Amino acid sequence: MSIQAYQNNSVETASPGELTLMLYNGCIKFIKVARKSMENKEIEKKNTNIQKAQKIIQELMVTMDQQYAITKEIMPLYDYMNRRLMEANTANDAEILDEVQGLVEEFRDTWKQVILEARKSQYGQGGNA
Repeated sequence: MSIQAYQNNSVETASPGELTLMLYNGCIKFIKVARKSMENKEIEKKNTNIQKAQKIIQELMVTMDQQYAITKEIMPLYDYMNRRLMEANTANDAEILDEVQGLVEEFRDTWKQVILEARKSQYGQGGNA
């Protein structure tokens, strides 16, 4: 099985929670590539990867379930990260990329805990998963 086929299969069989985790990880990866590109003066590559990170954040915003109260707290943070990525891109500011990466990592780590807790309650405390 090729890597591409494996990745496609992983996405197709992932739960919504796992897909969100993949989005966070992808966003972090694109920010890291953008930062390295910024350091190497690869402006086009920096721009492309920051835009990819922004697209992921925009996707997270669009797919948020509005019925939950926490959405009202998370949405402004996503909006903030999206705006900061634009600023990092136009100002070539690596510190802003670091700031946004840290925020996305916090979301990812929290989300990972949510998935683990959900699995525990789904499969019982014995961890039969």
